[in-house]
Amino acid sequence: MKQIFAFVIMALFPFTGFAQTATEDPEPLIIAATDEVTLEDFMWVARPLIIFADSPKDPRFKQQMAFIEERLDDLRIRDVVVITDTDPSGESPIRQRLRPRGFGLVLVAKDGTILLRKPKPWTVREISRSIDKLPARQEEVRERRDTAAQ
Repeated sequence: MKQIFAFVIMALFPFTGFAQTATEDPEPLIIAATDEVTLEDFMWVARPLIIFADSPKDPRFKQQMAFIEERLDDLRIRDVVVITDTDPSGESPIRQRLRPRGFGLVLVAKDGTILLRKPKPWTVREISRSIDKLPARQEEVRERRDTAAQ
């Protein structure tokens, strides 16, 4: 069941960057399982959003994934990569580092710092607002605006 949510829309390697200009098509959003990637894979490239649950049947996990699937574009333009982990016995490196208890949502910055932890599902709008408040995100928006104006 884990493999249903563990698909990758684009090739993980090599990274060409997630930043987009006004003339480029946006990159596809990555959704991967914790056994397929590491947080270091996305250092300075993307913002990992890790969704933990004790089972893929957890109603909170299903609700969170539904929220994400409804607004993929909002996450993609913010350079978000969704990583799922529904196997607490798997002991993935990400699970060992972040130590979730049951359901959890963890947003990690491009520099590897943990931005937020939530014990319940959050809408993409709430996640996007948290990201948009970051100085790094505000700088990205300014750079993209300047690039588009040229």
